[in-house]
Amino acid sequence: MERFDQSPRPNMSDPAVQPSEPGVQPPMQPKRTLMEDAYRRLEEMIVTLEIAPGSVVSEAILSRSLNIGTTPIREALQRLGREHLVQILPRRGVVVTEVDVQQQLQVLEVRRELDRLIMRSAAQRASAAERGAFTGMAARMRAAVEAGDVRAFLRLDGEFNECAAAAARNPIAAETVAALHAVSRRFWFFHHRDLCDMPQTAELHIDAMRAIAAGDEQAAARGAERLIDQLVALAKSRLHQI
Repeated sequence: MERFDQSPRPNMSDPAVQPSEPGVQPPMQPKRTLMEDAYRRLEEMIVTLEIAPGSVVSEAILSRSLNIGTTPIREALQRLGREHLVQILPRRGVVVTEVDVQQQLQVLEVRRELDRLIMRSAAQRASAAERGAFTGMAARMRAAVEAGDVRAFLRLDGEFNECAAAAARNPIAAETVAALHAVSRRFWFFHHRDLCDMPQTAELHIDAMRAIAAGDEQAAARGAERLIDQLVALAKSRLHQI
């Protein structure tokens, strides 16, 4: 099973790392746990279809493949279950869920409202350091697209979602939307080769990053809308395949 060189991404949706007051910079993120490491690696393997939809996986096999104990693997799978990427069947194992266009449309209906709130709030409440991070993130995403690096693009998409949620200073919104992003990324990856739309998708992300960095609340909210509009159009274009 292929190993990925994944740089750590902070769990910015975790309420424990959120400041108690708007405008207060988040504290330094603690070292990533084994569960978090297992989750990151398994999530990418599922999102990028290395572990295919419909696959049956076991804690023991994953533990040996990733060289991580079964307890962190079990906890990671439980989190992936909450994020609609696996289904845990008692006494039968763990099954990777299918890519489902109807589910994607339902997810996007919820994400539209939450993403708009989070992007607007992030533009309003981000610290100076966070604004600088969004500017740097935009440059890294452009470089990933120019290099044709889809995995780097997906990692940056996840990083953007988490950082925006942290900057929004709303742990309830962050926790709710965190369960929806990975399944959307998998849907996009599953279909992106048919559409060759990574550059367009990246530009929408970059515009939203820059709007947050500039503190432009309206532009950030519009950026969220445009991203969801594109994903909805992609999902609806797949309805004929059902």
